[in-house]
Amino acid sequence: MPTDHHRAIELLGRTRYGRVSASRRALPFTTVTRHLVLDGGRLILRLHGGYGYHRALDGSVVAYEADNVGSGAPDTWSVQVIGTARVTVPDSAERERFGRTPRLADGVPFDPVFLRVEPEFVTLHHLTEAPAADLAHSG
Repeated sequence: MPTDHHRAIELLGRTRYGRVSASRRALPFTTVTRHLVLDGGRLILRLHGGYGYHRALDGSVVAYEADNVGSGAPDTWSVQVIGTARVTVPDSAERERFGRTPRLADGVPFDPVFLRVEPEFVTLHHLTEAPAADLAHSG
């Protein structure tokens, strides 16, 4: 039977996008990113360089979260990975796995930058039979 850590990594591999969070000038921020799961649960994140977030994240401890909320599944899960992010250049196979780059980010050409996250902590949260209406109208 897989451990929660292994199950969490498996679930991350089933989704493409999540959110990375950290602090910038002592204030929290979160942005949507595309992710790849590598061996050992390491992540590579692709985000828009035009925001400058990659500079704030480089060398920082980050929280990365992805989930299946809105998928219509009867059970809802959320995975959080906490670790240090570093700007990286993915190899050609990794770039290919990301697929097509978004065309625009807030109306300007998408400028892909990449971060590698080495997980220190991986947490899986699971809600069984979560009513879809409650999730869609939470607030």
